Amino acid sequence: MKNTALTHVHEALGAKMVPFAGYNMPVQYEGVNAEHETVRNGVGVFDVSHMGEFFLKGENALALIQKITTNDASKLVPGKAQYTCMPNGDGGIVDDLIIYMISETEYMLVVNASNIEKDWNWISQHNDLNVEMENHSEDWSLLAIQGPKAAEAMQSLTSVDLSAIKFYTFEITDFAGIPNVVVSATGYTGSGGFEVYVKNEDVEQLWKNVFEAGSDWGIKPIGLAARDTLRLEMGYCLYGNDIDDTTSPIEAGLSWITKFTKDFVNAEALKKQKEEGVSRKLIAFEMTERGIPRKDYEIVDSEGTIIGNVTSGTMSPSLGKGIGLGYVTIDNSKVDSEIKIQIRKKQVAAKVVKLPFYKG
Repeated sequence: MKNTALTHVHEALGAKMVPFAGYNMPVQYEGVNAEHETVRNGVGVFDVSHMGEFFLKGENALALIQKITTNDASKLVPGKAQYTCMPNGDGGIVDDLIIYMISETEYMLVVNASNIEKDWNWISQHNDLNVEMENHSEDWSLLAIQGPKAAEAMQSLTSVDLSAIKFYTFEITDFAGIPNVVVSATGYTGSGGFEVYVKNEDVEQLWKNVFEAGSDWGIKPIGLAARDTLRLEMGYCLYGNDIDDTTSPIEAGLSWITKFTKDFVNAEALKKQKEEGVSRKLIAFEMTERGIPRKDYEIVDSEGTIIGNVTSGTMSPSLGKGIGLGYVTIDNSKVDSEIKIQIRKKQVAAKVVKLPFYKG
């Protein structure tokens, strides 16, 4: 089990620690609901240092990114980030990731912790363009400072105007007394805020200064359990749950990041899927009767026929009802379709809804 550079800090704070993607991670401190509310209404800090950071450098860096990802990275300019995914050769997804354009010849790719080795091997395998690749996943830490009060609470720590960092843009700047920090706004909670990338040796100073600066705003540490309820209320996909090696971006509702204006791995097969349609689709649903949906529960129609499976589910702290994502047959995927979730021996009523669940 790997530790982040802050594991001892979380343990000292009394966090409940769990294994996650091979790392010893804080799942909660004072409780999921309280932590969820802190991020929705104030400001909270996640240690997400388990995420992977790859750097691609050289004049062909963009060409390699264009080949391995579905979105059109040629639209990026320095200081802009892009959500995308890497398709495999079988119609599934190797990983979803965020690309940061640092300069014309340098990009940072932020990948999921559980996929670091798999992603590195996949990109290396396709790198016939002499692109210089560096894996700094073990050297970098990442704090996600999230919530509507984040900009105000953190402004004293930096010379850049945090409120001017728009969604999916970033600055490389001074922060908390540390030079050359990547400060981005690519949040996974739907409540605004920033992600701060620093070297491992600087992260304790960062943590300390962030909590001192945020003390007047009620800043608190937040665990991965609340991160999951927050992202699910927004309908953001989680790799390993809602998308994986067997789900296509078209089925997963990720057509918006799948651009057929360029060539990429398995583009032809995915284009065919888009044109001819798919047999199943990722839907969002909310419970209309009491019940909490969980991953892998069966989804059935009004006749009790199995039509799919839940991929993510929880009791939404903001809405006070069960919500979830899951794949169902295309006939049952329309908004307002009535479905049922098999919760133990009972079929509990639910309906298909539009995302996001939480409208803030």
